[in-house]
Amino acid sequence: MSATDDLHTLTGAYALDALDADERAAFERHLAQCEACTQEVRELTATAGRLALAVTVPAPPRLKAQVMEQIANVRQEHPHAPTGSRQHGARRGHALRWALAACLAGAAALGGTTLWQHHEADQARQEAQAAQRQAAEIAEVLAAPDAKVASAAVQGGARGSVVVSHDSDKAVFIAAGMAEPPKGKVYQLWFAEGDHMRAAGLMNPASADQSVLMTGAVGDASGMGVTLEPAGGSRQPTTQPLALLQLPA
Repeated sequence: MSATDDLHTLTGAYALDALDADERAAFERHLAQCEACTQEVRELTATAGRLALAVTVPAPPRLKAQVMEQIANVRQEHPHAPTGSRQHGARRGHALRWALAACLAGAAALGGTTLWQHHEADQARQEAQAAQRQAAEIAEVLAAPDAKVASAAVQGGARGSVVVSHDSDKAVFIAAGMAEPPKGKVYQLWFAEGDHMRAAGLMNPASADQSVLMTGAVGDASGMGVTLEPAGGSRQPTTQPLALLQLPA
């Protein structure tokens, strides 16, 4: 394996600031010439930040033992597709088919409990994939060449910033120090188009610090706002805005 191949495997450690000074310097020189690693670092950094804001749950001891065992045996995949990737994909697909067959056999043997566990695992996988896609979209907006930011205070002592990329027609709201909303309430984001407020997504009530990809295109919106709404959100604001920000042109 060449030194360059070794550098390709450091994207995760770099995103988590886990390299020593020499490794970091060498990887940053490599990063300036490797588009694949640059994109992977962006996605990993955004994902790491999002996961850090999530509510954590201690992993079962058995799961931790399995992960630690795999660390010793599985190397990080090169960001470029390796030679023979089709054959690898075929083998992987074959293995997945066997895994699915095993799940179905287990369901027949164990009954409804196994089916419920399979459904829960599938739902968790879909939620994780959705979170990864959103994290990647957030990273794209934040790293867009035309990205511009505006900031303002939020009622209650918090701070809010909105990052806009008009080229991608997307915006990200970044909050810091948000107080937990009252029970049965949620913070809702809005695009302001003249006197009209257009719903743009809900914030996570359990996170004081978070980045939210605003729902819908920026379009003709000239500003955005944050209000406190009933759980599930409202079609139109029902309270006075906690913050109003003018979108950067």
